[in-house]
Amino acid sequence: MPVTPTYPGVYVDEIPSQVRTIVGVPTSIAAFVGIAPRGPINEPVHVTSWSDYERDFGGLSDASLMSYAVFQYYLNGGGEAEIVRVVRTSAVNGKKKAEAAKLELPTDDAQKTVALRAATPGAWGSQLRARVHEVNATTYNLTIRDTGTGGEESFFNVEAKAGSPNALSRKLAGSKLVSVADATFDALVPKKHDAVDPGKDPFEDVPAPAGGGAAAKNNYAQAKEGEDGDLPDNGVLAGADSDSPTKRSGIYALKNLGNRLFNILCIPPVARGTDFDKWDEAAKFCVDHRAMLLVDAPSDWTDVSKAASAKLTDLVSGDNAKNAVVYFPRLKLQDAGGSVEEFVPCGSLAGVMARTDGQRGVWKAPAGIDASVAGVKGLTVPLTDPENGRLNPLGINSIRNFPVSGTVVWGARTLRGADQIGSEWKYVPVRRTALFIEETLFRATQWVVFEPNDEPLWSAIRLNVGAFMNSMWRQGAFQGSTPQAAYLVKCDAENNPQADIDRGIVNVLVGFAPLKPAEFVLIHIQQLAGQIQA
Repeated sequence: MPVTPTYPGVYVDEIPSQVRTIVGVPTSIAAFVGIAPRGPINEPVHVTSWSDYERDFGGLSDASLMSYAVFQYYLNGGGEAEIVRVVRTSAVNGKKKAEAAKLELPTDDAQKTVALRAATPGAWGSQLRARVHEVNATTYNLTIRDTGTGGEESFFNVEAKAGSPNALSRKLAGSKLVSVADATFDALVPKKHDAVDPGKDPFEDVPAPAGGGAAAKNNYAQAKEGEDGDLPDNGVLAGADSDSPTKRSGIYALKNLGNRLFNILCIPPVARGTDFDKWDEAAKFCVDHRAMLLVDAPSDWTDVSKAASAKLTDLVSGDNAKNAVVYFPRLKLQDAGGSVEEFVPCGSLAGVMARTDGQRGVWKAPAGIDASVAGVKGLTVPLTDPENGRLNPLGINSIRNFPVSGTVVWGARTLRGADQIGSEWKYVPVRRTALFIEETLFRATQWVVFEPNDEPLWSAIRLNVGAFMNSMWRQGAFQGSTPQAAYLVKCDAENNPQADIDRGIVNVLVGFAPLKPAEFVLIHIQQLAGQIQA
């Protein structure tokens, strides 16, 4: 603020700088929407490793193709991910919905129990066991064990008093295993389980007594009635399980990310032999959120002719296809049981994109001999050069196997990349670079809102956006040997007329010369005539 001098001397005034450093957003946070054995429903969970996924969603499962996609994502270099688990939440058309397991703790009153339930629906909850110990008149200790994973949670000094800070419903608020079915159970004290001998597992099954007679009595309460339900259909994955997309289920659950973002969307099918078929809706969602959609080739693309004759507009139509990319063929991977099965490639390709971004930058095409795909046992349709030549002009990216390089990604076109279309968004790295710039500047220029709309603001915008674009040029993101040839930042009186200023609008023009991949390398060879004189 201005200094008001009152005495003779030297005054120091700090003047705010116009520099607001712009840092690029992450470019390869993958979002996965699909089926998992456990975990929150229609709520994106941020994970940074395969161990995180195993802990929250149950690890590899033959009933969850999403688990293999996430595993391949991390195997191929993935980093951050957002996971959305979906289940069938309504029993319609005779379909069974997913149910949370129930866990009842008896009390001294034979008519009353303390009713708990698994934190999330699924058969996994039936593996929960509970023990009550150290009971007195109003408090008790409670231990919950998940026998499926070995995870255990203990809650001490639970007070049987409604509204107490130590009431059961409040103690269990942060539990990942159980919750209270109803807050009315806060006032009940469950019966204490029998003590066990030192060194023995309190959750161990008690063997039946020798010679028959009375059944063995275990010293724990066993959960029951957990149900995975019938498989959700593609409409559930696409959010049709709700009355409207604003209910935020399926892919629309990613709206719950708030200020977090995702850049790549993967939607594995619900089961082998099925295909996700709501790609148009998913592509529109990705356009709205500045993300790329990895489209898995349909299972009926069993050879090159079927792929080449397919109508790609049946996958994604219109302008939304600029944010979608399809890869062919599918991969042969080893499943949890050791057998080799067919899997969709979206998780592997998301990992390749993440690895390429980290090593080279988002402007480098995630393809070529460096874009190897790890863990692949084979391809469902091995491709030759001529066959690849049939698919590439159509905008279908190939996955190839070469003797030395192994399995690699051999294409970098969007679904607007067909030669006949001639789109400016033909190439994946060009489109992803544009999305990266858009998302970065969208987040980094929020400070501009409500600032006085005149030359001081315009110059600050030019300074900060120009510095960001210059840093990208120095990293090799743009064509051009000089900044003037590589990018443009314009914000002045010419593109901000008084009419726009009166309406509260400030216009910023940002242009860039993208790097396009060297898709075709032509080597021209000429034989010289030696000593022959012309």
